[in-house]
Amino acid sequence: MKRIFYIIITLSIIIFVTKACIKQDIPQPEITVLRPKTQITDVEYPADQKNVSISGSDYLQSQAPVGSFGGTLVASTIGEGPKTFNPFNSKDNISSLMSDIMYDGLLTTHPLTGQPIPKLAKSFEIENHTDYIIHLRKGINWSDGKPITADDVVFTWKDIIFGGYGNTSIRDSVIIDGELPRVYKIDNYTVKFVTPKPFAPFVSLLSAPIAPKHVFEPAVKKGRAYFDTFLSTNSDPKIFVTSGAFRLQEYVPAQRVVFARNPNYYMINTQNKKLPYLNKLVYLIVGDVNNEVLKFEGGELDVIGLQGANVARFKELEKHSDFTVYNIGPDTGTMYLAMNLNTRRNDEGKFYVDPIKQIWFQDKNFRTAVDYAIDRKNMVLNIANGLAQPLFTAESLNSIFLNKNLPTYQRDLYKSKELLKKSGFYWDKSGKLFDKFGHRVEFNLVTNAGNTEREAIGVMVKQDLEDLGMKVNFKPIEFNSLVNKLVSTLDWDMVIMGFTGSPLEPNGGKNVWLSDGTLHVFNMRLEKDMNSKRFDFENRIDYLFTQGALETDFHERKKFYDEYQEIVYNEKPMIYIYSPLRIYAIRNKFKNVFPTSLGGITYNLEEIFISKGGN
Repeated sequence: MKRIFYIIITLSIIIFVTKACIKQDIPQPEITVLRPKTQITDVEYPADQKNVSISGSDYLQSQAPVGSFGGTLVASTIGEGPKTFNPFNSKDNISSLMSDIMYDGLLTTHPLTGQPIPKLAKSFEIENHTDYIIHLRKGINWSDGKPITADDVVFTWKDIIFGGYGNTSIRDSVIIDGELPRVYKIDNYTVKFVTPKPFAPFVSLLSAPIAPKHVFEPAVKKGRAYFDTFLSTNSDPKIFVTSGAFRLQEYVPAQRVVFARNPNYYMINTQNKKLPYLNKLVYLIVGDVNNEVLKFEGGELDVIGLQGANVARFKELEKHSDFTVYNIGPDTGTMYLAMNLNTRRNDEGKFYVDPIKQIWFQDKNFRTAVDYAIDRKNMVLNIANGLAQPLFTAESLNSIFLNKNLPTYQRDLYKSKELLKKSGFYWDKSGKLFDKFGHRVEFNLVTNAGNTEREAIGVMVKQDLEDLGMKVNFKPIEFNSLVNKLVSTLDWDMVIMGFTGSPLEPNGGKNVWLSDGTLHVFNMRLEKDMNSKRFDFENRIDYLFTQGALETDFHERKKFYDEYQEIVYNEKPMIYIYSPLRIYAIRNKFKNVFPTSLGGITYNLEEIFISKGGN
């Protein structure tokens, strides 16, 4: 599933697919700039992890070089920190990141191939494209010492996910022709899932976290209202029972999140010693990107994601500093501009969006005029320092489902003005734009405060649109408040945001593109609005996503996802901006760092250690 994102470092992988990757010829930007070498091609990766049984326990054995135990890795997040630590309530990327550290799924993703590989599961089989047999590891435990069994898996899926508790994105993603899959306990360590029809994305969703039944069941029995506050950021860390490599030790609001090593973790090294190597994992909550850079340069952070403006300087500093800079390729997410197309009313009978602005935003000519007015080339050069590529599609540039037949284009103010004229817009003598009813074209543009890249994009979009005579009130706001506007109060005009994504499975964006999706931000429906009128293109995308998931052949699936991208390209409910390269710096004292384009820089936290002599 896709989530709204605003942080730079991604420390986990959550989406995968069984199809083999197809090589994509990614177009290069037209600007000649300093481009750091993609160093991951020089990394020597270890052999794949193995299943090892010792005294009746089925461990996952790392094949990476044996390291030293102890020490702390300090990373960072931008903004105010997580909104929850409950993995099933999370709706934003930082909360999901914190949860993913503590709770493992049945499967995960191979960081190089993208293939599904076992995690809490020891092995799995897929029969007839509908039956998924999961064999759990025997003898592994939760952090409180209780065994992890099939009861935990069945409870998680049947009672929490299928029961509609918390964030329903996973449940919504597996509804097939109105039916949910079924889940059965075969024995204490075997579970069977059955989908109503062949459903290609289902295996990707088996990465969903598994909950300890003995901890979560009482919360479920108390009802949804209680569950929504369960394991909140106000909870005592001592009550957390987890399966991941780390467990929550401390949370200081707006300052830091501290995780401690889970002594019961089920991964071991080749000497059969339990991982992880690190004693602690700390996230400093920094106010903005500039502060994050200062903290890394001051030695307070061990790893950082770099925006384009800082890359050249860091590459120069790298020569005589204690860190290495890695370029791991195009971002797997997408950055976009969207207008609020909502025509519904709130409980007081008032429109969520000014009816005058509704007319503008719902006008395809208006949206297309905005698109052609955006100077992506200038943004790539001046904001991303050339370390990005203009983006025109809803799928990321490294997606195996990318529709490469959609042409790119340059900024064209003449075309923008002609489109506006077609819809009756006109300019007064001073160049101010008015609609055909005489209303001055003025609206608010928002993004998340503290993300200097988004803020810089907002400044340039404001200028680009003011070149058309529009009045744009640009207002960066705190991230959690922005998310609330997008999915709850719906009181916004135009936004610059981004979604996480997977280059391997477009169905992860189902909650964005289905008309009743929980992140269908451009025409968001609250629960009472689910049966409200849809645009024709929304209905078609609903059909394409449904059929694309039911098709199991890659090439046939791609036809559905190609068409959805073409619709978005033409209708422009979201206008895509550019795709930055993902560039990271990490201290040289950390070993077993194996960056990949799918996994990121520190996806294998269990295996990372500090070399002897490191601080």
